[in-house]
Amino acid sequence: MADKSRETFASRLGFIFLSAGCAIGLGNVWRFPFITGQYGGAAFVLVYIVFLLFLAMPIMVMEFAVGRASQQSMSRSFAVLRPEHKVWSLWGYIGWIGNYILMMFYTTVTGWMLAYTYYSAAGNLTGISSEEVGSFFGSFLASPSQMMFWMTLAVVIGTVVCFSGLRRGVERVTKAMMCGLLLIMIALAVRSVTLEGAEKGLEFYLKPDFSKLFSSGLGTTLYAALGQAFFTLSLGIGSMAIFGSYISKDRTLFGESLIITGLDTFVALTAGLIIFPACFAYGINPGAGPGLIFVTLPNMFNFMPNGQIWGALFFLFMSFAALSTVIAVFENIVACFMDSFGWTRTKSSLFMGVSVFILSIPCALGFNAWSFIQPLGAGSGVLDLEDFIVSNNLLPIGALVYLMFCVTRYGWGWDKFIAEADIGKGAKFPKALRFYFSYIVPVIILVILGVGYYQTFAK
Repeated sequence: MADKSRETFASRLGFIFLSAGCAIGLGNVWRFPFITGQYGGAAFVLVYIVFLLFLAMPIMVMEFAVGRASQQSMSRSFAVLRPEHKVWSLWGYIGWIGNYILMMFYTTVTGWMLAYTYYSAAGNLTGISSEEVGSFFGSFLASPSQMMFWMTLAVVIGTVVCFSGLRRGVERVTKAMMCGLLLIMIALAVRSVTLEGAEKGLEFYLKPDFSKLFSSGLGTTLYAALGQAFFTLSLGIGSMAIFGSYISKDRTLFGESLIITGLDTFVALTAGLIIFPACFAYGINPGAGPGLIFVTLPNMFNFMPNGQIWGALFFLFMSFAALSTVIAVFENIVACFMDSFGWTRTKSSLFMGVSVFILSIPCALGFNAWSFIQPLGAGSGVLDLEDFIVSNNLLPIGALVYLMFCVTRYGWGWDKFIAEADIGKGAKFPKALRFYFSYIVPVIILVILGVGYYQTFAK
């Protein structure tokens, strides 16, 4: 079953950093801070961590196990492990398409981070008023040429890295970016918590007040925490399974997943340590929503001594987080072409790069030339539709597929999953929770789906 010619990681650290890099993305450093601000701070964070450990991380182990046992990307893994039941293989191709849809809008948002790194370093955001900062972001979105340029740069970077090879390109670049990301985060967090007035932000972020869970409605708050925990690990469309196919059997998958989830959580929590103390120090609303990053925070850096430098470092850190996900998902797409059609890495990378670029154009133009396209109602755009397809549909459905494939006799089965997951040194998968994974987690995922549909269409 194992493919002896298959590329492998040069080191265990490469696997951990690349898997963590896929999980660590804009959900950690953009969505997590503003959603925490909206839903009450420390109490929300505690609920989020519980859901992360007891729902999302075990499904990550299942994705890794399917990948390592099959030695294939998701386009082929189900067929290799359960060839007699071809219905499972359908999800392999749906998930492959899902990776494309994810990149159709993620490359555009990654372009925003790259652009703001440049504009911050160049001083374009320095010394201008709050209104001018908001107008700057609005004019940036309204410019087709700027949106296309920065989206194209994100696609080119990801394509070149994957073209260079698993070890020489993907693994080496991701290691460097992750090290840079962690170092910049620590420097920014130290600067933020030492600002005058930062203690109020630390109290908001670190001292739980459970009454705040009810301010937006307990059900809405719990759903937000559950959704954030679930989506932060990029589960369901094979983004983790591919890295499982590249690793050895020296370590248990549960133990490795604990480390990766720990890194992912560290980045999300540290992002909060950067943002909340600074927000309270300068009287900025921490629940400002998605505009917190591109409108609110540039204003904050204008008040801060050496703000041009700190602002550029902040958006460089954001760019590293976004690009780590782009490179990881690009690698998954490339691997699907190589496994399904027998293409070389060169041909797969070039085809992937050109096709992702073409498919990303509607999102890049959806804020300007094609803004008349409002697929989910007035005020929505192409990005909203693509995000809804992935976040509210493919990710939870895909996670449910991996879950049922690993726990039921109609799929791969619990015993085979446990045997694969527990090979090697390290922590073993909690077998005593079989009932929980077989009957309770599927219901939770279905609830996520249902609430997602309700919030999108019924409100």
